[in-house]
Amino acid sequence: MTSNVKLRKVGVLDYDTQIKEVRCQLLDQLKVLDLQLEQKSQQLQDLTDYLRRRSEIEGEYARSLDKLSERFTSKIKRKEPCSGQSVAQCWLVLLAQTRQESRDHSGLSEICRTTLTEPLTHCLDITQRLAKRSKDVCTQLQDGLLKVTTELQTAWRTYYQYHSDYVSAEGKLKEAEKQKQGASKKIEKRQCKVQEIQLKCTKARNDYLLNLAAANASMNKYYLQDISSLIDCSDVGYHLSLSRVLLAYLSSRSWDQQNLSVGLQQLQSAVSGLDQSQDRDNLLQTHTNSFCLPLRFHFQPHDGDQVFEVSAEQEIRGEMETRFQQLQSKLTGFKQETEEADKTLRAARVTLLEGISDDDLDPPPSSSQTQGSQVHLQSPSQSQGQGGSNESLASSSGRPSLARRRANLQETEILYCTKVKEYLCKSSLVSKLQAKHDLLKVAVEKAEATNGHQASGNSRKSVRARMEGQPIIQFTHKLFTGDMLSFIKASGQEIPVVVESCIRFINLNGLHHEGIFRVPGSQAEVNSLRDAFERGEDPLADSRCDMDLVAGVLKLYFRTLENPLFPQDSTSQLLEYAEIDNETERAAQLKSVISSYPPPVIIVMRYLFAFLHHVSQYSDENMMQPYNLAVCFGPSLVRGLQDEDVVTLQPQINSLVKGLILQHESIFPSPTELQGPVYEKCMTLEQDDCEEGEGDSEILSKESESKGERSRSNSSCSSRPSPAGGSVSLGENFTIQIPMAGPALHGRPRSPRYIRKEVQDLSSSEDITVQVDKEVCHQMSSVFKELIARQSFPPPSSSTPPVTSSRSSKPPPEQKKGGVGRRRERPV
Repeated sequence: MTSNVKLRKVGVLDYDTQIKEVRCQLLDQLKVLDLQLEQKSQQLQDLTDYLRRRSEIEGEYARSLDKLSERFTSKIKRKEPCSGQSVAQCWLVLLAQTRQESRDHSGLSEICRTTLTEPLTHCLDITQRLAKRSKDVCTQLQDGLLKVTTELQTAWRTYYQYHSDYVSAEGKLKEAEKQKQGASKKIEKRQCKVQEIQLKCTKARNDYLLNLAAANASMNKYYLQDISSLIDCSDVGYHLSLSRVLLAYLSSRSWDQQNLSVGLQQLQSAVSGLDQSQDRDNLLQTHTNSFCLPLRFHFQPHDGDQVFEVSAEQEIRGEMETRFQQLQSKLTGFKQETEEADKTLRAARVTLLEGISDDDLDPPPSSSQTQGSQVHLQSPSQSQGQGGSNESLASSSGRPSLARRRANLQETEILYCTKVKEYLCKSSLVSKLQAKHDLLKVAVEKAEATNGHQASGNSRKSVRARMEGQPIIQFTHKLFTGDMLSFIKASGQEIPVVVESCIRFINLNGLHHEGIFRVPGSQAEVNSLRDAFERGEDPLADSRCDMDLVAGVLKLYFRTLENPLFPQDSTSQLLEYAEIDNETERAAQLKSVISSYPPPVIIVMRYLFAFLHHVSQYSDENMMQPYNLAVCFGPSLVRGLQDEDVVTLQPQINSLVKGLILQHESIFPSPTELQGPVYEKCMTLEQDDCEEGEGDSEILSKESESKGERSRSNSSCSSRPSPAGGSVSLGENFTIQIPMAGPALHGRPRSPRYIRKEVQDLSSSEDITVQVDKEVCHQMSSVFKELIARQSFPPPSSSTPPVTSSRSSKPPPEQKKGGVGRRRERPV
């Protein structure tokens, strides 16, 4: 065996000092060997403790991972299967990798607890025994080495002693030789003694030299070979045992790492397969019953109706053509807006994806090698939206803080959701309008093909006749800027004429008009229509007025009322109840307040808000949602007290009116609860408001063919004053007094619609020919026989009450729509 023991350069020293140093050195060697044994034992013990603790940790970690995976696996089993989705597949792969990792750690725990600790314990015992035996051998070798040094020291001393005797004897011999006289015998004797001492000295020297060589050889052998052999003897099996234990640990860890690597590769493959579109399609396919397209709504005819397509024939052809042109124009604009919304939506989506990808998950740009080896957990859509994230990371020092980036991300999310809502709403609106447009196009083309050669004037044969002048109703109360309740009581009109006429006009011509009530009309023309209504005329009878003017007149009427439609003393209570979140409770509270109003006011409210709700149903075309209508009508219908800030209350008023429009059926009483006119959605140009009233006038015209009799009748009628109601002038010499404040015929008062007539041809100023239904004539004949009979009596005085008939006490059966009648909204 070889040794790396360094040789010390020692000068000539006394053997005693040198041997003393050797003894001390040998003692130190034993101490070092003991310390080495202690260190090896401590290492083995520490490694054993480490493996045992590692076993506990790995076992606890394995159990935690198993509980974690089992917890979410049980949740997945309880839910509906969604294995077709890529995100769910990633989730399943992650759970499988977690379970595999739990098993690997559990196996590692078992290996560390038993397989690895037992060899270490055995190695510790072997090391301690070998170290003890090696120490015994070392002690024996040291004793032998000390014995050699002792022999060397003894030989050295013997040599020194004999050599001293030799030098002394040789000196005496020389002195004897100087004394030659009488000393021959003495010289011989001394010569013999010198020779004898020299021989002993030579033997002593030889013995010394031999012991010296043996001592040096023993020293060299011990320090250069024996010490290394003793150390090797004490270390036998120590490194081998440790290497086998650590190799077994490394093998187990390598197996775990291999399983982990395989699991991570599977997870990476699953992450690479993340596909938003595929997940969406799988979701729709999995829940087919929830997301499948319902059956088409089929036309369900009523009572044998055979018409099952949009018709643009005869009277409604013009209306259909106008609506078709409006839809065509709106569709073009909406399609352009939808395309712009789609572009902005895509840009907002890219910005949102960039914001989501702007995080700290990417490695720093300096660690290029680490960047290539790490698994990038990002979806393909994120990688597309990431854009130049690497370039932005290169200048990370200029990036905003994390809090600022998250705040910006929230703003981007709001923008993106807003754009999604805008695009979906616009595209839905386009699809609805496109469907209406296509049906109207087919209907209009079909009507043109069938009726193209007919004159537009012949498409509808009018049975109405117009006299030389519009019928005039003379009111005793102001219509505009007055009190509506007083006007209703005085005129007998349950719905004021301006409200009824404007709503009818808009119903027939303006439900599809874009921006109705929002776009103002000419104030001068609005005032002209107002003055015409104030004079008792109906300026909307010819259907040639501008739609915005009619809407402006209706708003002007409610805005200029002396008392608003909703009493001011109840405004605060209405606004308070309008803030209730529960719709049912809110409607009940509002109904309780409105039920305390006078019945005529409630009838007008019910009529108006049913009409506004009908207008809002066409918001796809007229762009007037309930809130927009509330903004237009709120200030006119609801007013605060004088000391209240109108601007401050306006949002609450708008919310109140919007709720009234949306829940009008729940808030206002039904016709069975409160009788009176009810708004009807489907109106026509003809109105049967005054089937009975017009029947009276027509029978009068037909029965009194002689001019003398009609003249007496006219003079008789014209001489009677009109009480609280008014008088209607049908021409120069033809006037009928209408009792409007008297008892209502058939249980309800008459409106001016009952006595307005349009005559096609006026043969003369006195001779009037009106075409009427025969059925109406027969029904009213009894009334006018009584009128003719009265012509033989002298004209009554001014105090005579107006003309009445027995029909007031005996109402006739409900009439069918006649040729001259205009339709009236009857309560259900």
